[in-house]
Amino acid sequence: QVQLAESGGGLVQAGGSLRLSCAASGRTFSGYNMGWFRQAPGKEREFVAAISWNGDSTRYADSVKGRFTISRDNGKLTAYLQMKNLKPEDTAVYFCAVSRKYELGFGLSEYDYWGQGTQVTVSS
Repeated sequence: QVQLAESGGGLVQAGGSLRLSCAASGRTFSGYNMGWFRQAPGKEREFVAAISWNGDSTRYADSVKGRFTISRDNGKLTAYLQMKNLKPEDTAVYFCAVSRKYELGFGLSEYDYWGQGTQVTVSS
C-alpha cells in the first residue's frame, strides 16, 4: 500500500506561482505512475497532469498546458506540480494519486491510492 500526503497549497494572486508536493510512503513508489487531480466546489474531480513511473512521459489537461509542470524524484519518494500564471479558475483542492496500471492514464478509476488534498486558492 502507498500513502500520499500533499503540501504546498495556499492563497496566491492571479498570475502567481505555487509548487505542490506529494510525499509518498512505501518502497513501490518508484514503480507507479502518478497523477494530479483537482476538485473545485460543486464540480467533479478532474485530471490535471500525470507522469510515468520513470519520469519519461507526461500528460496534461488542456487547461493547464504551458502553465503547469509535473515532475518526480523517486529517490525522495516525492512528486511535484509546479504551477505558474495561476488563474482564479485554478482554485480547487488538489489531489495526488498513484496508478498501478502500465498505461499513463487520466481517468479517476485508473488510480488506486489517493492523498487527502491541499487547497489552492487564486484571487483575482
